[in-house]
Amino acid sequence: MNLARESIELLEQVARILWFEGTKHGLRDREWMALRFLSRANRFSRTPSALASYVGTTRGTASFIIGELERLGYIERKRSATDKRSVMLSVTQQGKKFLVRDPVSVLVEAIAVLDEEVKIRFRDTFRHVLDQSDAAEQRHHTDVCKRCIFLREERTTNDSKAAAEFSCRLFRSPIAEAEVDLLCTSFEHHRQ
Repeated sequence: MNLARESIELLEQVARILWFEGTKHGLRDREWMALRFLSRANRFSRTPSALASYVGTTRGTASFIIGELERLGYIERKRSATDKRSVMLSVTQQGKKFLVRDPVSVLVEAIAVLDEEVKIRFRDTFRHVLDQSDAAEQRHHTDVCKRCIFLREERTTNDSKAAAEFSCRLFRSPIAEAEVDLLCTSFEHHRQ
């Protein structure tokens, strides 16, 4: 059998855990996806339009998802301090506790038991597939800041202590070191 085709068939079966009919623990699949995303998104991507882009839906559907998650107390909206027209979304403590029930936990646990090297190859394989798909479709997927072409890192040395300062060239904003491992919908990977 063609290994590439067999891999896609296996991926389709795994996807049933991600995309399901009805609800699991009271949330639909896209609501779970939104809650998961918002818990890992950087501050530039915790907006209704970034959420719509990530989930692959219209802004109207994203607004419905946001309303449901807000009604359940899992997320909250706040007006942006810098732009009063913008809304920032964040996961509440209740939402963080609820994420323990995430249906994809079974997949996370299945991958977590693999050897570190295998996990890295597994992740990098998916990134490669996404990169190739993005190039063919002329689009960009969401990924972590530390892999983005817009991330700028400056190393400084003070009193024999090395430190790194990060900033995003796209948003022209400083980024805390903890943020470089968060998801960004404006991600663009370095082209080879």
